[in-house]
Amino acid sequence: ASQRKPGMFKLADTGTLFLDEIGDLSLGLQAKLLRAIEAGEFIPLGASKPVKVDVRIVAATNQDLEVLAGDGRFREDLFYRLNVFPIRIEPLRTRREDIIPIAESFLKSWNLSANVLGREVHDKLLGYDWPGNVRELRNILERAVILAGRDAIKPEHITISESRSASLPEEVLRSIVGERTLPEIERIMIELALERTGGNKSRAAELLGITRRTLYGRLDKQGTEKEETE
Repeated sequence: ASQRKPGMFKLADTGTLFLDEIGDLSLGLQAKLLRAIEAGEFIPLGASKPVKVDVRIVAATNQDLEVLAGDGRFREDLFYRLNVFPIRIEPLRTRREDIIPIAESFLKSWNLSANVLGREVHDKLLGYDWPGNVRELRNILERAVILAGRDAIKPEHITISESRSASLPEEVLRSIVGERTLPEIERIMIELALERTGGNKSRAAELLGITRRTLYGRLDKQGTEKEETE
């Protein structure tokens, strides 16, 4: 009963270890991961001696690690160790041609026919901007399968929020412009994006079509200008 179970690093020895959402690791765990990568060894929980491992690391995140490193929330040395061959996957909203094939692949993995998605369902899936990307698509499809039961999936089974579009409506943009100056327009658009995303800066940046770093820079600039005018 007291026999130790091998950890993920030991199980992945001579193979590949996939680390999802690497940006959420605490600084303490980041230090341990860096040691495992650089020294090729780690100390198992409850052990006193290091164990050698030969592991290839593949890491994924939906955050900008360079920004996190600049803010002190991610170790810069670990960032450069991991950033050997970066692959950027564009948001689902920018590659709509992938939405239906991905949806069908999920259905097949659940032993369901892709034919359960009709044309109206296709249109609804394609008309949404998927701020949560592939994870959100999977979750919504799982819910739709449950709601549909043994029937074909219908548009009403696809429960998505129309308010979570990844672009500001044209009429909103027109109402913003008016006689305002460019800095005023920028400030209002950022405020609207943050309001629509509940203060989530990553999603607000996507909504505005800019990077998180750019959004942070503009927020800092606006804060400085506000202080100078007060």
